[in-house]
Amino acid sequence: MQKRSINKVILIGRVGQPPEGKYTPSGIAIANYSIATNETITKSDGSKIAHTEWHNIVSIGKQANFVTEFIKKGQLVSIEGRLRTNKWNDKNKITHYKTEILSDSIIPLE
Repeated sequence: MQKRSINKVILIGRVGQPPEGKYTPSGIAIANYSIATNETITKSDGSKIAHTEWHNIVSIGKQANFVTEFIKKGQLVSIEGRLRTNKWNDKNKITHYKTEILSDSIIPLE
């Protein structure tokens, strides 16, 4: 079995909603927002279909403060980070999953 593994995500896309900033009880800043990436898929008959994928992003600490202050809806950004999946059960004992990208860096491209 391989001793090392890599959990790395690189995305370039547009911010879908203004980043929502909040603080943990211990005072750590957290920003939640989404970005959209687009691709065009060519079908076997030659026709093309546009597809938009939405990605949930989480920024923490000083990066979260930067994001909430300077990143706006519709802005083109580059995100580097890693995948994190949260699992929980609701009141009806149904299991839910949410996959997020925990950002390591964000670069505004416009």
